[in-house]
Amino acid sequence: MRKGQTVSDYLKPLCEASQQAYLTNALQVADVLEWILQQVGHAKVWQTSFSISEEFLRRLFFIEKSGQVSEFNLVLDHKATNKTLKLWSFITQVIERTYLADNHSKILLVEADSGEVVSVITSQNLTRGNRHESAFISTSKEIFVKLKSEVTDLITNHSVPLNDLFKQAIQQ
Repeated sequence: MRKGQTVSDYLKPLCEASQQAYLTNALQVADVLEWILQQVGHAKVWQTSFSISEEFLRRLFFIEKSGQVSEFNLVLDHKATNKTLKLWSFITQVIERTYLADNHSKILLVEADSGEVVSVITSQNLTRGNRHESAFISTSKEIFVKLKSEVTDLITNHSVPLNDLFKQAIQQ
């Protein structure tokens, strides 16, 4: 986020807009996740991306440390494995449930303890860039259920848990 700006400069509160979108180089996915959690409270999170950066992992570390997230599920792409391998240790310390799959999607799903749900489909990887990125945000239960089902299938039937790979590498 640019200095002096807030997510509210680009998005309306979730209770005021059940669907909204943006195209800007000012917002990062982590900004949007924090903004959602501020509104819905304690929640489970599912995030998919092609790749992830150390900077984004640091943001997730502090989001997790805040106690707002009860469960974080992350799916990254196999093809970005070289970058992911360099961050293995950090990733496994920050996010317990990380998976590698053939994945190019960039989805953020938040399911609050209260039952509120938020789905975000974005063009941005979990990296910091100063490029214009777009996103569509919805509080539709139907959209959330459909995407969560498909992400769950990706995790369950088409991925490899990163923690398992990490443990095998350490044992060797």
